[in-house]
Amino acid sequence: MLQEENEVHGPYSPYYQQAAYESVSVLENPTGTHTSTEQDTSPLPLIPSTPHASLPPQNRKGRGGAILLFTLVLAIIFAVGLFAGFEYAGSSANHTSSTSSTITTSKAAATIPATSSNGSTIEAQQEAAIAKIEPAVVELDVTTSTGEQIGSGVIIDSKGDIVTNYHIVNGEASITAVLYNGSQVQAQLVGTNTADDLAVVHIQPFANMTFARIGDSSKLVVGQEVLAIGNPLGITETATKGIVSALNRSVTESTGATISNAIQTDAAVNPGNSGGALINLQGQLIGIPTLTAVNTESNTAANGVSFAIPSNLVQSVVQQILQQ
Repeated sequence: MLQEENEVHGPYSPYYQQAAYESVSVLENPTGTHTSTEQDTSPLPLIPSTPHASLPPQNRKGRGGAILLFTLVLAIIFAVGLFAGFEYAGSSANHTSSTSSTITTSKAAATIPATSSNGSTIEAQQEAAIAKIEPAVVELDVTTSTGEQIGSGVIIDSKGDIVTNYHIVNGEASITAVLYNGSQVQAQLVGTNTADDLAVVHIQPFANMTFARIGDSSKLVVGQEVLAIGNPLGITETATKGIVSALNRSVTESTGATISNAIQTDAAVNPGNSGGALINLQGQLIGIPTLTAVNTESNTAANGVSFAIPSNLVQSVVQQILQQ
């Protein structure tokens, strides 16, 4: 019977003859009661070891390596994406910050320098206006039979004609004009208009004499900036600033003269300013300061409430006086 089995399983006989399989058979069944002969003649349970027995560990090792490699690739991709995200976010933030900063800076540049520029422009205009008119403003020292009085006047043409208030030269015995350069010259009364409190005196023209340009007082508006130039209290060439507080005022002087269409201003006008110049920021003569309102309760001058004769009326009256 064993021979028949050997004949049927003849192809396995070479493996049966190898001692290596006997040791394997013994390891697999160390406590068996079968004889070695029976074990040798039974090749069926003997599965020869082949190189394929080591494949599963190799496959698991290769699969683990692939997983590790795949994980590493994912980690790299994630890291690259994360880095790119941070870079984009940082770039966006920087761009937004830069844009915001640019807008803020632009707004600041459009707001703060504008204010500074406007302030500088106004100051420059004031300085230029004063520089134009100051050489044409003179101090008038008038001697009367009762004493002396001081006022101001404005040279209005190249002939040496000066406009001032009538109440300054009223009762004059002599008139001395103190020029911008400090020199003194004699002046003669040309004519007066008591109703409008205006007068014209004359001096001899001199080299480099400056005269005022007369502006259009009808174009004045409330709130417009103005400057008053004169000799308050005998302090020569004093400039004060203010605005046009009101227009078309009707005021009556202590002499009884009523001024129609007077300009009200808060520019300081003190004794000695009368007959001087009220100008706009272009340096044009737009009024002749005449009086300051009086507080009837204290019988003192009211601060910030002064009046000037409008330039259009001045020009008309001066022409009438000069034509006489």
